[in-house]
Amino acid sequence: MHPTQPTRRHILNAGLGLGLAGLAPLAAHAAEDKYPSRPITLVVPFPPGGSVDIMARQYSEPLSSVLGVPIVVENRAGAGGSVASQMVARAKPDGYTLVVSSQSSHLANPLTQPKVGYDPVKDFENIAILGRQPNALVVHSSLPIKSFKEFIDYAKKNPGKLNYGSGGVGSMGQLNVEMLKAATGVFTTHIPYRGGSPLITAVLSNEVQFILDNLVIMLPHVQAGKVRALAVAADQRLPQLPDVPTMAEVGYPQLNLTSWTGLAAPGGTPDAIVQTLYKAVRQAAASPAMQASLKERGVIAPEEMTPAAFEKMMSERLVKFGEVVRKAGITAE
Repeated sequence: MHPTQPTRRHILNAGLGLGLAGLAPLAAHAAEDKYPSRPITLVVPFPPGGSVDIMARQYSEPLSSVLGVPIVVENRAGAGGSVASQMVARAKPDGYTLVVSSQSSHLANPLTQPKVGYDPVKDFENIAILGRQPNALVVHSSLPIKSFKEFIDYAKKNPGKLNYGSGGVGSMGQLNVEMLKAATGVFTTHIPYRGGSPLITAVLSNEVQFILDNLVIMLPHVQAGKVRALAVAADQRLPQLPDVPTMAEVGYPQLNLTSWTGLAAPGGTPDAIVQTLYKAVRQAAASPAMQASLKERGVIAPEEMTPAAFEKMMSERLVKFGEVVRKAGITAE
């Protein structure tokens, strides 16, 4: 099936009604410029309802308004995001098939899946960041731990007794903790789960004692007092958790890495199309409605990062986390 044929898809953004009054179409002269002149398919490599899917739907209507054509959101889950990413990497580079990229599909998978089938930099035009998600060290509230230092001290006094959870072998949740272990010298046991929902259940039930993962999935539970956030990976303290220090503040700036969700096109997409999409994302991201919507979900609004700067950041992280994967001997199932 060609990815631009709309079947079993969710068209535009249903239920995330963002104010669009300030978004004037960039493509008012589409007939002259040729792009875009028909619907664009936005492929989500994960099932509906997850953080990447929600981000795609937050942007679909604003981007449609800016570009002047429908944005068709299509979920194609499989292999932790690799199935859809490989499909888009091989799609026609004409700007009409795009993918919502993430650190799972464009960082963890290429590093931990030997036959992933695509290079996250060479096989894509990485266009723009849609949002950054702060990671957080979160522990179960029953633990006698109130600070990052207390966590490290407790883990060192009780080697192997703390279990940490992740969304699967080779996931960013595992890579984040392995980086923490390398930086602090603690020893903890990894318990992988199949995705975010069972991971949340495991943390809340104290089946695992901590995670270092996307704060977005745990923020409501932190605010409800069911779990405790000890440090966040963000440039500055978050307005939702003003008393929780950043990783830099607790002495580990190398752990102060936010996750990202982005927009990518097949490699070889003409630069004029890439720039049109980049400008559309920036215009949508800068709208007050989008800023408020992202903030409500605990997502950091994207900074102005050009496609070249985006790819540079990705390449640097591939090197950084590649070293973590090699030292820990991580290979995805």
